[in-house]
Amino acid sequence: MRTFIAGLIGGVVFFLWAAIAHMALPIGEMGMQRPASEDAVIAAASANMSAPGIYMVPGLTGEQMKDETAVKAYSDKAKTNPYAFVVYQPQGKDGTDMGRNLIIQFISDTLSAMVVAFVLGLGAFGFSKRVFIATALGLFSWLTLSVPYWNWYRFPTDFTLGAMLEQVIGWLLAGVAMAWFLGRRGR
Repeated sequence: MRTFIAGLIGGVVFFLWAAIAHMALPIGEMGMQRPASEDAVIAAASANMSAPGIYMVPGLTGEQMKDETAVKAYSDKAKTNPYAFVVYQPQGKDGTDMGRNLIIQFISDTLSAMVVAFVLGLGAFGFSKRVFIATALGLFSWLTLSVPYWNWYRFPTDFTLGAMLEQVIGWLLAGVAMAWFLGRRGR
């Protein structure tokens, strides 16, 4: 039960930190840009992307990777043209209507914190070691997701660094709260 409560506490702390990082600090917006002509981009996407998914432009399919001519053409095109990684959804959604997204985010943060609380509860760690472990797990999550996106899909460096700040600081703060709770004497 102590691990469950520590996970709830950690989930609340991480969720609140992420809210601050995205709404009060520039961390959540690092690396994000808007095109000069948003309507033209929307029209081009609607005309050229039919299904929801991730589009890389220029792109190369797995089948084309077997064709030397296609690989050479892609390579030439990729060297001399802009690159875009687009998450495309053909149906619209009001980005200011965040109720469902906030609920899913809170659940995700809390489940993540429960995993961290479980790890913190595995040993007879002191307060500082528990905080260090939680922070290291935040760094681990960033290294396993954000760095590969930066490396392979060319996510902007400042976006990637913003993700690191959010994860590492968030798990440091959540780690402090969970370590405090787990370290309390009690039943």
